[in-house]
Amino acid sequence: MRRYKYKAKDRKTGRIISGTVQADSEQSAGKILVDQGYIPQKVHAEDSGLFAQKNNKMKTKQRIVFTRQLATLVGAGLPLSNSLRLIAEQTDDDATRTVVEEISAQIEGGKTLHDAFAKFPEIFNKVYLSLIAAGEASGTLDVSLQRLAAQQEKDANMMSKIRGAMTYPLIVTLVIVAVVAFMMVAVVPQVEGLYRDLKKPLPGATAFMVAVSNFFINQWWLILIILLFLVWFFVQFRRTDVGKKFLANFKLNVPLFKDLFLRLYNARFARTAQMLLSAGVPMLDSMQISSEAMNNTVVEDQITQAATMVRSGKPLSAALKGRDYILPLLPQMASTGEESGRIDEMLGKAAQVYEDELDERLNAISTMIEPILMVLLAVVAGGMVAAILFPIYSIIGEIGA
Repeated sequence: MRRYKYKAKDRKTGRIISGTVQADSEQSAGKILVDQGYIPQKVHAEDSGLFAQKNNKMKTKQRIVFTRQLATLVGAGLPLSNSLRLIAEQTDDDATRTVVEEISAQIEGGKTLHDAFAKFPEIFNKVYLSLIAAGEASGTLDVSLQRLAAQQEKDANMMSKIRGAMTYPLIVTLVIVAVVAFMMVAVVPQVEGLYRDLKKPLPGATAFMVAVSNFFINQWWLILIILLFLVWFFVQFRRTDVGKKFLANFKLNVPLFKDLFLRLYNARFARTAQMLLSAGVPMLDSMQISSEAMNNTVVEDQITQAATMVRSGKPLSAALKGRDYILPLLPQMASTGEESGRIDEMLGKAAQVYEDELDERLNAISTMIEPILMVLLAVVAGGMVAAILFPIYSIIGEIGA
């Protein structure tokens, strides 16, 4: 299918609208518009060249802004179609405008907001769709949108903090690699030439560095091929079920960061389940949808197993208790909520605790990791300098003597 831009007239209101629609041909696009109650005036295919094609996937930040704007406008009493049209007119992001225009066209064609959003599964996940459906059914769409926006902001903020904590070690590692590469390619060959001119044997450490340097210089193409193959293999591997499970286990067991990921996933599950339950989504559906929002197959499997126990009659607290990657506070708070009849509220409090703990641990790791990496950089650079300079000083001493 291709994307077609159109300009059409609404039969009922006489208003002229524009947007995009996906169809097999220009004629099919016109027929879709007629079926939706429009009179097509202009329909043409979007440019599809390599450099002309646009990326119509809404970014996370843009999705949060869109959700917050839609919640505000709907809560203010504006009709849904007017709200969407206003957002499309005001946004500066082309991808957001395209998506909102298509959603608006679906709404004006008689679709529900849930059905219109469901056309974009790569943008709006099952949690999003379920809350929209619940909000439409209960007449509290603005409340559901506000909850979605708040949850997305918290999740994006937590992920940003974790990425920030991991960025600094990555940068220092790249600096270490760059320093080693420079020494091997630019400095070590000169040291070898100096020893050769003086007809002196190379010390053991220096000889090893010279051998590594010669391999880098003479076999750089082989190293490049190996690196490209490893990158390709990793990209393909992470798409397989085995790769997804391996990476999921790695996140949950990697030293220093495993506690961060544990609290992230527990907070995400508790917060998502709390939102769904508050919106009136049944417990089993809430658990299933929440498990799919984890972005970690191991944690997802554990929640799915807990959902199976709930289906067989067990309370949520008992189903979650004793699982490897479900922290103890979560089943305890669930048990309190079951006794008081406010399980959604208790899950929200558990999520808040985990989010606060995540912030504290991120700050602690950031404070601790900086001096460790500085020492590592000093040891690597200092070791290489010592292996190069100390033998040179000994030669100079011999010449002076």
